[in-house]
Amino acid sequence: MTDALFSPAYLRDPHPALRALREDGPVHRAVLPTKLPVWVVVDHEAAKAVLADERVAKDHRRLGEIMSAKLEAAGGDPRLSALYRGNMLVMDPPDHTRLRKLLAKDFTGRRVEQLRPRVERLTADLLDAMPSDVEVDLVEHFAFPLPMTVICELLGVPESGRAPMRTWSQHLMGEAGAAAALTASGEITAYLTELIAAKRADPGDDLLSALTRASDDGDRLTEAELLGTCLLLVVAGHETTAGLIGSAAEWLLRDERTRARLVEDPDLIPRAVDELLRLTSPVSLTTARFTKAPVRVGGTTIPEGEVVLVSLPAANRDPARFADPDTFDADRPTGHLAFGHGLHFCIGAPLARLEGEIALRHLLARFPHYTGTVPADDLQPRRSLTVTGWRALPVVLDPVRA
Repeated sequence: MTDALFSPAYLRDPHPALRALREDGPVHRAVLPTKLPVWVVVDHEAAKAVLADERVAKDHRRLGEIMSAKLEAAGGDPRLSALYRGNMLVMDPPDHTRLRKLLAKDFTGRRVEQLRPRVERLTADLLDAMPSDVEVDLVEHFAFPLPMTVICELLGVPESGRAPMRTWSQHLMGEAGAAAALTASGEITAYLTELIAAKRADPGDDLLSALTRASDDGDRLTEAELLGTCLLLVVAGHETTAGLIGSAAEWLLRDERTRARLVEDPDLIPRAVDELLRLTSPVSLTTARFTKAPVRVGGTTIPEGEVVLVSLPAANRDPARFADPDTFDADRPTGHLAFGHGLHFCIGAPLARLEGEIALRHLLARFPHYTGTVPADDLQPRRSLTVTGWRALPVVLDPVRA
């Protein structure tokens, strides 16, 4: 069982540990900080195979039983197994198919493209509001508020709920430990329950109102599924994109050659976003799956009834799939797994790409020479095993004026 994962050094830069593990085989046993024993897949070919393997399942009922038993046996808190039940990320067909179909029309490329003018306006407003000649935190004032505002407007979450929503979301991602995650789960559930009731009483032209109507239409969406879906959209709808924007901005601080190329040719930015998704992997570990039968991965057999995670940063820098995997190449063919693979491929991928593209395009057009104000080694990574990114990114946007 490896002890190379989940240490402070891993959180700062997971790639040395993942590189060593990948060279030693495609899958390894590990223990999460919650004391849950898991199997972690670390190469691209194996990751794709596992993500598409029907024997590696996501039925939250059985998964919850397995996780609870393993946590209790290891001296962990079995209540942690229930944090993400009720949403399609922890469901297999037919439930997953039914829930995804309800959401799919709102996240098509064409539907998302209709949001472009609003995302452009929000991005410009955020950049307008930041001082350009003194230090400002790009994470706090740009990377987080942009996707948070977009998803909350799409869902119909009032402005008064957005600040607590961010705190709850970060705690659910493990930023403050297991106890804080459990507390946040209760508080955000209570808030969303009240918001759903308000939408029923006074529906609006928003996605949450539409989902509430769907829940009232026979058995298309149960109350638990409605709540779980809302929670998923709020949390996943901004956390990963915030990580992408912040990590991309930090990458371009260090990679001045790439930044200059994107400033000179902004039409490269959509392709650059995909390459930055590969390099920064905003989702670190996929949500949990379990083996319904023994599964062979490389030369290792994972027994039945085991919890399996896939390391997307490891898969996305596998040299067997990507030449010079630690370098930026805007001309690289796509094939990364930053949005997953198979039937659970991220439904919000078009929106994340749109927000990432617009954020970088506006940032580089307005402030092509933004500079960091602290050494790279002093930046603090997020303390989450689920999502990646920086807790803060202090910069001066216009160093000439400063």
